[in-house]
Amino acid sequence: MTQKVGFISLGCPKALVDSERILTQLKLDGYSVVPSYDDADLVVVNTCGFIDSAKQESLDAISEAMSENGKVIVTGCMGKGKDAEIIRESFPNVLSVTGPAAYEEVMGAVHEYIPPVRDHNPHVDLVPPQGVKLTPRHYAYLKISEGCNHRCSFCIIPDMRGDLVSRPIGDVLNEAERLVNAGTRELLVISQDTSAYGVDLKYRTGFWQGRPVKTRMQELCEALGEMGVWVRLHYVYPYPHVDNVIPLMAEGKILPYLDIPFQHASPTVLKAMQRPAHQEKTLDRIHAWRKMCPDLTLRSTFIVGFPGETDADFELLLDWLEDAQLDRVGCFQYSPVEGAAANALPNPVPEEVKQERWERFMAAQQRISAARLQAKIGKTIDVLIDRSEGVNALGRSFADAPEIDGVVIVEDSAHLPAGSLIKARVTAADEYDIWAEPL
Repeated sequence: MTQKVGFISLGCPKALVDSERILTQLKLDGYSVVPSYDDADLVVVNTCGFIDSAKQESLDAISEAMSENGKVIVTGCMGKGKDAEIIRESFPNVLSVTGPAAYEEVMGAVHEYIPPVRDHNPHVDLVPPQGVKLTPRHYAYLKISEGCNHRCSFCIIPDMRGDLVSRPIGDVLNEAERLVNAGTRELLVISQDTSAYGVDLKYRTGFWQGRPVKTRMQELCEALGEMGVWVRLHYVYPYPHVDNVIPLMAEGKILPYLDIPFQHASPTVLKAMQRPAHQEKTLDRIHAWRKMCPDLTLRSTFIVGFPGETDADFELLLDWLEDAQLDRVGCFQYSPVEGAAANALPNPVPEEVKQERWERFMAAQQRISAARLQAKIGKTIDVLIDRSEGVNALGRSFADAPEIDGVVIVEDSAHLPAGSLIKARVTAADEYDIWAEPL
């Protein structure tokens, strides 16, 4: 009889990759993953614990699973430290609580409560596509490292996921190659700090296709650029060596797209945030990058209302935003996270001031984003089709990451299958999306 497991995956793409790995191991051990509580012998909940709203969503998911099924294994970012204690106190009957990337511990708990149909073989390759993918067939997240060496004052990721641990470059490139051979047309490179890839290994030389390759960001990008698919970089800190990958973008080897979490522009606020590379002359770097690669798309995230942020700091941020002309931007109002060092900082910003600053920031950026998208009208672009909606196809250009950026609405093209790569002419745009006609 097939053993059945329910699965709930919450959080960021890095957590999604963790879920894929667990689901792959479940599949290899003969378990069936089912979509309802009633059909499941037990339920695994992969939690997110980055901010309070994410924690509450995780607790709500655990509560629902306990109520509807009763046999629940909890894993993920809330499974460590004080959050794990909260889970055990709130739900004393959960079967197991483990932290992020705890694949073997999760499987051990599953085996204990519902023994596998066939023995688990730890030597079997557990990496998708031989296993389970939670993204569409045509794109995949490629996680290159775990953890982070930085201690940003507002963040507790190192407490949850530990210090930086880079995957050997041969393993990363072999996984990427398997994904491409299975039909993946876009690889989204993710980690907590992509720029720091390999620093913990002292950039050790590995091997791929019989040749030596350093475990370092530039060499990784060069090798991925040989695979003939879109390669998109996320979570890139603006260290000086990032300059070295811009020529690869200009040459079309990887996508001209950088996701850089700048977080602020005021040196005073950045210092209080304990941000890495906060002393870099980022505006000069941005202008130099765009001179080298005019098509470069930059996306970022910011925090307004950080403790101690003055009116002058905020005005400096707005001026920086106008100068930087970023393409895609997300902004959050600062909120305390349990365990974060920033909680002890003086001069908290009143809630109404946070809201007012957020509204002004978003209005400024929407104007910038709309103008940059309007400038694309009349241009021919490549579009990777994701799905259809009504009579139209929805896809993305090189400037659009899935889930977080806008979409390209290809009119009267619902017949185009997901994964198609077409050329289209841009006909209209708003603050987030563009419309296009197929060529």
